[in-house]
Amino acid sequence: MQPDFSPWGEIDWCETLIPGMEMVATPSHGGIMVSREASILLSPAARKCGFWAGGDLCFEEDADENIVLRELLDQKLWRTPDRVQDHAAFEADINRNIQTCRPDYWSARTARLQKEAKSSQRPHPAPGR
Repeated sequence: MQPDFSPWGEIDWCETLIPGMEMVATPSHGGIMVSREASILLSPAARKCGFWAGGDLCFEEDADENIVLRELLDQKLWRTPDRVQDHAAFEADINRNIQTCRPDYWSARTARLQKEAKSSQRPHPAPGR
């Protein structure tokens, strides 16, 4: 559902990524707007990269919206649109952009993924023990 408000100006078009997360474009700028309810799907490191406006957590298109896309891809909540012909190149561009523009987030993401990988490799106790 298209938001009534954008911190970047009047909305030209809007695309729902998942419920509560809208990619918006204005005549001069845009980004992704995340509802308060949907913001819990983002990591704390990702949430730190956005700014609150009109009750939504907003991520500017130049760099920060890629953080939302990366988080959704990591969680398999969203997939690259069919209009994108080279999905691997699309993800590589997202990663490169984040590494350049938001190295603090990239470091936190890397640490989180390593921790998750280690915890999934731990042996689980046998049943009944």
